[in-house]
Amino acid sequence: MSAQAIATAGLRDGYRRGALRRTAALAAALAGLALLLLLDLATGPSGMTLAETWSALRQGPSGEDRMAATILWHLRMPQSLMGLLVGAALGLAGLQMQTILDNPLASPFTLGFSASAGFGAALAIMFGAALPLARFVPEFVIVPAAAFAMTLLATAIVYGVARLRGATPEILVLSGIAVLFFFQSLQSLLQFLASPEVLQQIVFWLFGSLLKATWTSIAVVGVILAACLPFLVRDVWKLTALRLGEGNAASLGLAVDSLRRRSFLIVALLTAGAVSFVGTIGFIGLVAPHVARAAVGEDHRFALPLSACAGAVILIGASVFGKLISPGAVIPVGIITAVAGIPMLFAVIARRGGGRRR
Repeated sequence: MSAQAIATAGLRDGYRRGALRRTAALAAALAGLALLLLLDLATGPSGMTLAETWSALRQGPSGEDRMAATILWHLRMPQSLMGLLVGAALGLAGLQMQTILDNPLASPFTLGFSASAGFGAALAIMFGAALPLARFVPEFVIVPAAAFAMTLLATAIVYGVARLRGATPEILVLSGIAVLFFFQSLQSLLQFLASPEVLQQIVFWLFGSLLKATWTSIAVVGVILAACLPFLVRDVWKLTALRLGEGNAASLGLAVDSLRRRSFLIVALLTAGAVSFVGTIGFIGLVAPHVARAAVGEDHRFALPLSACAGAVILIGASVFGKLISPGAVIPVGIITAVAGIPMLFAVIARRGGGRRR
């Protein structure tokens, strides 16, 4: 066997071992997510045991034990599934954002999507009842619809600037920061003008909580996520190539600006769908991509699903932790992820400062 053949065989073996290791990491993450989901369903103020939860789960929504079925299928299940979908959407959006901006500290909120959603929700809470539409549409529809619409407006502003000046990372980040501060200032103005009762509602929305989850909102977020997945799968190799650097990706024939704009729109849809129904939940879009890269590297065939899985694990883990430390009153998950995100962010900074890049 020639030296070249031996080298080729060695490369193939290395690729197979790497693929096997990445597949094992993804399988372990999925197993951990399934365990956390079951734990989240079994945790709550009602005192249901794990065996009772499993029994109610097997019997379905029309089980004989009506109280257990109501608690599990109408109260806990929507919150757990919403945590799964929102965490996955923010994890996917975060990885895409860090890839197209080539910035390890970028997240879906870098471009002002969260601030615009918060302003839309605050606007609807304050003035939604005065709209003629409010006689026919309930408030729980108006608030997320306003948050979603305002997020798309922020997307249109940033995208319009990118179209005029070029979709470079610098232009996108600068436009996003401008939009972020603009909507944050409007949000602060509304909070200043709001009555104490309305201010309380606005602040609670901004905390970010899974208590707002319903089967209808789960269906909407699920449809948005499912609609974005084919585009993510189609661009998986292009996003991997973009991690080699913009110049190298362009030399491979990749239309970098087009990919960046398309990914930007997908990030906007995923973020808008996620935050419109549960409020602001920070750090997941920042931390989950780093967890995925630490486990499987830059290959987006594995990094994308693992980032989605890591986002869901973080959010559902925060839900479980909130129920355990305060059994009688559920703490909004947005507060827990914000607190837990600080040490995670320091860990990311320390890891990069150590020069360990994959």
